Amino acid sequence: MRHAKRTTLTTGDIDNALRVLNVEPLYGHHSAVHAPFRRAHVMVPGQAPVYFVEDAEVDFDRALHEEKVFLPKPVSWTAHWLAIEGVQPLVPENPPPAKGVATSTAAPARPTKAGPAAGKKAQAKTVLSRELQLYYTRLTTSLLGASSNDDKRAAALASLRADAGLQALLPFLVRWAGERVQNTLKAAEPDAVQLQVALDVLGAMLANPGLFVEPYLHQMLPPLLSILLTATLPAGGSQLRTQAAQTVARVITAHGTTYPTLGPRITKTLLVALLANGKTTGAREGAVRGLTCLGREAVRMGLFDARGIALCTPDSPSTVAAVLDALRALYPSSKAAAPQTPPLDSADAPFLRERLGEPYASHVLQDAEWATGLAKELRTEADRGALAESGALEGAFAEMERVAATGGGGDEFEMVEVDGMEQIV
Repeated sequence: MRHAKRTTLTTGDIDNALRVLNVEPLYGHHSAVHAPFRRAHVMVPGQAPVYFVEDAEVDFDRALHEEKVFLPKPVSWTAHWLAIEGVQPLVPENPPPAKGVATSTAAPARPTKAGPAAGKKAQAKTVLSRELQLYYTRLTTSLLGASSNDDKRAAALASLRADAGLQALLPFLVRWAGERVQNTLKAAEPDAVQLQVALDVLGAMLANPGLFVEPYLHQMLPPLLSILLTATLPAGGSQLRTQAAQTVARVITAHGTTYPTLGPRITKTLLVALLANGKTTGAREGAVRGLTCLGREAVRMGLFDARGIALCTPDSPSTVAAVLDALRALYPSSKAAAPQTPPLDSADAPFLRERLGEPYASHVLQDAEWATGLAKELRTEADRGALAESGALEGAFAEMERVAATGGGGDEFEMVEVDGMEQIV
């Protein structure tokens, strides 16, 4: 700057000075308008002048009336839902849905109906991707297809128990299992394999911790209760009824706290099946197995408070086995391989014959330890628990009176419904 006899310092002067000093120059953009430097002489002999940038004068009148320039917002972050129950919400943060998304042709379709319900079903089908449609097809084929076998069923059920990305398929799988149960029980000769697979599918979905099943409980319970309380089942029916009862008990255990009236309503349904006139032996056996899985209070209420044990005729071995299992829920039998029969209390045997009836009392009296403990349990006045306080027994008697007054209960098969489940869930 001094060699050029200039009074304005430029960025090139800085670069040249750094280059002379063997220092790496500054990189960047050169401004076309240079900062106006002013030179000030220092009143000290031998001191070089000082250069500075003079502050520009601001015209307040022009600054107040000129257009304001707003700075952009700083970088920030926020949270939004990528998917809710497998469905992507339409929010600005998510990408728009692709046009022409394939509908779920793999899902079993019912005849379409006019009205809002048809629109909702069509909308539910459009959210399934091609991968989920292919998974649904492969899953159902592995469960009950022409090429299905035990290994394929085990792999399909293991996937249902563990995979967490099946929420969008949940309504289709629940409906598929319900239709299998309904069509099988309506057939002249029910297929045990169809019912077993339907039970396994419902149990696997309930066991999957990544699935939110609460909105579909009112659709899962009717197939379970229908298998439990149907009049006739194929060979191995007792095992099917026991598995259905255990699955119902699992539903109550997992969701009874969230829905306090769920257990009493199911108990009322079982009590109606046990106590109503005209019920078959199979229906009463299923009701007894259901009450057994619900616990001691339900067994005491159904078999003794309501005298349901008198309606369970010992003609069928499966019914006898169901009643004996219910009695073991009140007091466990002896674990000895060959129970001994020491002398009982003189009052125990007549008491058990009176409360249980001769056929069931004869089985119990073969195990003296079991008979003594069961007699003591029946003599003890049980405290009224939550199930008794809920009025399930009174509701069952009212339901039986209503059915008798309306003449309901024909021979045609109907899925067992839990009263008020739509309002519960």
